[in-house]
Amino acid sequence: MSTMMVDEKLARIRARASNIRRYRRLLKTELTELERSFVLKRLSEEERVLEELTGEMFPLTIGPPRNEGAFQTASS
Repeated sequence: MSTMMVDEKLARIRARASNIRRYRRLLKTELTELERSFVLKRLSEEERVLEELTGEMFPLTIGPPRNEGAFQTASS
């Protein structure tokens, strides 16, 4: 992947993250039900796309194991 492609993808990630922050701030304000519904829909779309972009750029995830009971011993 070229440096130009990496820069472009990182710019897209930053833009999506910025949009998500903006939508979350908007949800803390007084909105009509129609406005709230629109913002929630856009927020969901932005989060989905951000997850896809970050999955492409950073395919490894670091976090707790999915099956926390997998490492239990026979005596536990």
